[in-house]
Amino acid sequence: MSKHKNGSFTSSFGFVLACVGSAVGLGNIWMFPYRLGEYGGAAFLIPYIFFIALFGFVGLSAEFAIGRRVGTGTLGSYVHCWESRKMGTAGKILGWIPLLGSLGIAIGYSVIIGWVVRFLIGSVTNTVLEQDSAQYFGEVTKWMGNVPFHVIVIAITVLVLLLGAATQIEKANKILMPLFFLLFAVLAVRVAFLPGASEGYKFLFVPKWEALANVDTWVMAMGQAFFSMSITGSGMIVYGSYLSKKEDIPKASMQTAVFDTIAAMLSALAIMPAVFAFGIEPTAGPSLMFITIPNIFKQMPFGRVFAVIFFLSVCFAGITSLINMFEAVIESWQHKFRLKRNHAVLLCGGITLLVGLFLEEEARVGTWMDFITIIVVPFGAVLGAISIYYILGFDKIKEELETGREKPLPKLFKPAAKYIYVPLSIIVFILGLIYKGIG
Repeated sequence: MSKHKNGSFTSSFGFVLACVGSAVGLGNIWMFPYRLGEYGGAAFLIPYIFFIALFGFVGLSAEFAIGRRVGTGTLGSYVHCWESRKMGTAGKILGWIPLLGSLGIAIGYSVIIGWVVRFLIGSVTNTVLEQDSAQYFGEVTKWMGNVPFHVIVIAITVLVLLLGAATQIEKANKILMPLFFLLFAVLAVRVAFLPGASEGYKFLFVPKWEALANVDTWVMAMGQAFFSMSITGSGMIVYGSYLSKKEDIPKASMQTAVFDTIAAMLSALAIMPAVFAFGIEPTAGPSLMFITIPNIFKQMPFGRVFAVIFFLSVCFAGITSLINMFEAVIESWQHKFRLKRNHAVLLCGGITLLVGLFLEEEARVGTWMDFITIIVVPFGAVLGAISIYYILGFDKIKEELETGREKPLPKLFKPAAKYIYVPLSIIVFILGLIYKGIG
């Protein structure tokens, strides 16, 4: 395979950081800490780590491998898989589903990261902490209530991608992801000294072994792990297409899984002890990040400083994820329509903003994200798993997975991929419909 026209990652470390940047997002911050405590504390980590390891090793590896094998992103990879069965037309059609999932998430995500930027600026000026955070959040999330900050988020993402593809993505993540980990580590250390923080650690880590007998514990652990790894049948494929043949894909996948888990644990350590220290009821979702946490900072010494640190680190996590969502779409449009890169970047940014403007209200973007994350994205992930491991076939993808490795794949890889991972991806999709979201 010749070098991709968009360049390639220059190092394994840079590639892993880019993938971690895509994987680490709002789910790690506003969902994982609550689920960890609510579904068994340390006991929750048993199914969670099992699923993270499984989905990372055989799921994430598959997306990286098909991208590198074909040398292009979503649309080209699906055509390649289905052409192997002389059904190229089906591949051309099906590839659009996960790609639309990436674009759909980008549209909603940019609105939400716009809220984060607004809270960051409000923390710098102390506006957030001077008034009721619920009221402030209501003003930010009203109809057309945050347009300038929404535009800023898309403009930053577009600017990064206009400056270059693979190498620029790598450079951005080499700066932003270490800063994210550093800032959250600072927060975690600070809240450890709050009176009453020990109750938060008990909530997070005292094992409730009886929770393992609860089906919901396993369902939520599986959903959290699946979506946390950014297995969408799209986004990670494009990063794989920028990867050198010298790199060990399964190893890079597991490194991504490890760093993603560390990010989730750091989020838990930074948030839940503070929640309990101030006697606030633990929650999940937007209310945790935009209402509960500002109320905590309001009561902390130097709360303004820590509010800035928190929302700045969330911005880093959000922008790096958004870069991946954009890149999946941009590369496929370059490949499919022979667009110049700059034109594809600007078109993607323009569509994201145009549609997103109509979703500025919290209820609207919530409905949009539910549809995308409960139906489109998990269905796209199912298509990816089936296309790679069954349509293309394990033997062909195995060749790519073993390229760059010193040792052959473990014998358990094939049954884990074909008979555990693929059925579980279907189960994740079905359970998401039943539970109205598990990611």
